[in-house]
Amino acid sequence: MDKRTFILVSPKNRTVYNFRGELIQKLVAQGFDVIVTGPEQNGADRIEALGACFVVIPMEKNGTSILHDLRYCLRLYRLFRQEAPNAVLGYTIKPVVYGSLAARLAGVRNINCLVTGGGYTFISKSLKARMLGCLVRFLYRLAFACANHVMFQNADDRDEFCRTGLVSATKSGVVNGSGVNLDKFTPMPLPENKLSFFMLSRLLASKGVNEYLEAARIVKAAHPEVSFRLLGKYETEMQDAVPKEPVEACIRDGIISRYEETDDVRPYYADCSVYVLPSYREGTPRTVLEAMAMGRAIITTDANGCRETVRNGVNGFLVPVKDSAALADAMLRFVGDPSLAARMGQASLAYCREKFDVNRVNEAMFVLMGLTELKTT
Repeated sequence: MDKRTFILVSPKNRTVYNFRGELIQKLVAQGFDVIVTGPEQNGADRIEALGACFVVIPMEKNGTSILHDLRYCLRLYRLFRQEAPNAVLGYTIKPVVYGSLAARLAGVRNINCLVTGGGYTFISKSLKARMLGCLVRFLYRLAFACANHVMFQNADDRDEFCRTGLVSATKSGVVNGSGVNLDKFTPMPLPENKLSFFMLSRLLASKGVNEYLEAARIVKAAHPEVSFRLLGKYETEMQDAVPKEPVEACIRDGIISRYEETDDVRPYYADCSVYVLPSYREGTPRTVLEAMAMGRAIITTDANGCRETVRNGVNGFLVPVKDSAALADAMLRFVGDPSLAARMGQASLAYCREKFDVNRVNEAMFVLMGLTELKTT
């Protein structure tokens, strides 16, 4: 039996076992030797438990040092030369860019990119973001020129990247996000005799944290019995990090409760009536898919990626980006109709099963990456 090797280039170990675990298991089941790169050793045991080998390749996820990035690219090149993989997949900006360049230089024949959203440089209008955006778009063009297949998590991103000449339509395709494991995230009864809203996110402005806090204040002023929860850590290195004080002020005022990151978010979904993500832009938000799989109504924005998850008025509501008043109005519709969360939650579950089952998503990725031709017999 011929050896088949697949290398997954990752920006963060946590995203591997949380978002790519089923993909790795599918690759292993199809006879591939899977190697995963990550920036540190923490969590490597969980990746190896999936059947993959793990290699530490340090990466500064948010850094702008050219020297560090070139060193990262060189280490990837050496790994690719040593392992001679049949296929490579990178996701998020630096693994996509430097993984593709290194793979092309190393002679890899099947180079794949997964664009998981536009990110800060596509969202922010600041001078710094515009300057970084020019560089990011240039690097994307180089990477996509090296790649054989480029996958997007929503059609809006694919169309924008093609329209602006970053990638050709002939090598691009769309998958329905990362998918969700419907055996892990299962329907749970709504909490009884209370209405609770929940948001899970890094505490970044672009995730809509400020709008969530403002909407919570509006709703809480009129309906103090409604509860609001927020799970996520304070960021210190991200350009659009939400300052700690406004969040802490909401906690002191009894507006929200905040929780730290956890390895099992299911109890938090189970304890909410409605899941909220007022993000400015996403690939396809995994947290929304998890909430849908557990039978929760959704409020999110009419933005790239987010709009893919909601049939407006059926399983939730779409609101304009950066509009806390509209977000509060959507929340108040659940206050005014106590049966709405249950009806929309059931619609979310049905829609999730139809479109976002991780097994279907991974099968689509296999096809788009041409791996059906490489699997062992």
